Amino acid sequence: MQVNDQNRFAYGTGVARPQAEIDQGLRTFMLGVYNYMVLGLGVTGVVAMGTFMAASASETLFATLYLSPLRWVIMLAPLAFIFLFSFRIEKMSVSAAQGMFMAFAALMGLSLSTIFFVFTGESIVQVFFITAAAFGGLSLWGYTTKKSLSAWGSFLIMGVIGLLIAMVANIFIQSSAIGFAVSILGVLIFAGLTAWDTQRLKEMYLFNNFDTATASKVSIMGALSLYLNFINMFQFLLALLGNRE
Repeated sequence: MQVNDQNRFAYGTGVARPQAEIDQGLRTFMLGVYNYMVLGLGVTGVVAMGTFMAASASETLFATLYLSPLRWVIMLAPLAFIFLFSFRIEKMSVSAAQGMFMAFAALMGLSLSTIFFVFTGESIVQVFFITAAAFGGLSLWGYTTKKSLSAWGSFLIMGVIGLLIAMVANIFIQSSAIGFAVSILGVLIFAGLTAWDTQRLKEMYLFNNFDTATASKVSIMGALSLYLNFINMFQFLLALLGNRE
């Protein structure tokens, strides 16, 4: 089935849209997704570095964030945010969705601040740029390939579930071999999800005739998906390539 034949009509409406309008709209939509994602990564980086510096200067703050029961709240709160965001975004205004995404990115920064105590700053920077290059290439391939990646979805989601189970089990087993295998699989799974999510977002725009508000909220949710792929790929690569303090 040719993409050009598919995207002549807004899905479910039968309303023809000029190809030039579709192409321009798609570029605008995907640019919005990447802009939100990059902004989220920026907020996460600033908060992570700021938290690290503050905690390094204050033993009380360090103990509060990383040694008290609050650390479990910091670790689990991003997951709660994702579920809340997914279920509530349709009822949110665009500004509320934007604010919630930025709040989530800040909370992730708080959670990721621990990496500065574990790995050298130089290796964190190096792995970040490696991740950025890999992510860019995978996302570009997902956007431009003519091959349908739809069959990857269920396989990759099952991979994420298996990965979580292995990570939880290894908390108790403490096996370096399992940890290494989890990191390798994590990189591969989130690399695949990066390409799959990019194509999914492209097709979501092509096959639907979103109004402006809906398109904005879909782009925020798309940015969240790509953001999570980037962050997870970065963490697994850091576990493999990072130099520890």
